Amino acid sequence: MFELTDTVFGNELRRWLIALAVTVGVLIVLRLVEQVLIVRVQRLASKTATMADDIVIGGLRKTKLLYLLIVSLFAGSLSLELDAEVRSIILQTAVIATLVQAGIWISTGLQIWLEHYRKTEEDGANRTTMNALSFVGRLALWVIVFLLVIDNLGVDVTALVAGMGIGGIAIALAVQNILGDLFASLSIVLDKPFVNGDFIVVGDLAGAVEHVGIKTTRVRSLSGEQLVFSNSDLLQSRVRNFGRMQQRRVVFSLGVTYQTPADKLERIPSLIQSAVEAQDFVRFDRSHFATYGDFALGFETVYYVESSDYTQHMDILQAINLRIYRTFEDEGIEFAYPTQTLFVAKE
Repeated sequence: MFELTDTVFGNELRRWLIALAVTVGVLIVLRLVEQVLIVRVQRLASKTATMADDIVIGGLRKTKLLYLLIVSLFAGSLSLELDAEVRSIILQTAVIATLVQAGIWISTGLQIWLEHYRKTEEDGANRTTMNALSFVGRLALWVIVFLLVIDNLGVDVTALVAGMGIGGIAIALAVQNILGDLFASLSIVLDKPFVNGDFIVVGDLAGAVEHVGIKTTRVRSLSGEQLVFSNSDLLQSRVRNFGRMQQRRVVFSLGVTYQTPADKLERIPSLIQSAVEAQDFVRFDRSHFATYGDFALGFETVYYVESSDYTQHMDILQAINLRIYRTFEDEGIEFAYPTQTLFVAKE
């Protein structure tokens, strides 16, 4: 039979039982505190519109059971008589676990804040910028956590960073395409040649920008499929951005027959102007008797649709064309079309 005074690994059995009880007790208390805090903060969050309580809830839910277990084991080990080396290992493990858990909490808070920002921010350019900055921020966070962890393990961080100079060059050469896309992504975010929601044309491909990522940009085409562009390729291409369009310039020509009287020819520009100005969001520019064609007298008209919406542009274009047609019909003006007149000589 075991006695409580028996020694196991340098400690009496009684001390091991106390350490076990402390470990289990601390673990249970920490889990209970975690659950109580989640319930309390959730009740508070239902009564407020602030983001802070959402961040707290998200952080609590991301608390890892392994971290709580390590903290509990550390607390239990305090009742044991351990060698300095063993106690140092336990302490290092607890510190590393705390650093990693802190990184998880901060990263979760950044993610929740970003999701809240996406829902409230209407400007696509700002949303795109925050996506990239969030990635850079989380990357920097985990680099710092990694450096703190290896520093806690006794690694000379300064010497390590200095020694990575040549190795860093080799790695950069190996992943230069990935790095090129990464820097291209940052260029797109900061320079904003386009943002989410813009309609762009690249070569013979066109669509609405859905997402600007770290390596690629995803575009939804008019026919429905998703187009994926490399960010570096996009920056090297000529991109036509219709999302920045403030107005559309429309130029059209029409022809009337040579049998049209001169007084009606003189009135046609004003008739066209009236048809154009009858529409909203339209600015008339000019209309002129421009050419003598092979089979028609040609008129050229220019106006501006003060909207970037393509459907609205087509609705206005249709309304103007119908109004011109009805006006010419009422005035007895005939549209010209290709015809040939044959003269047959009698012998």
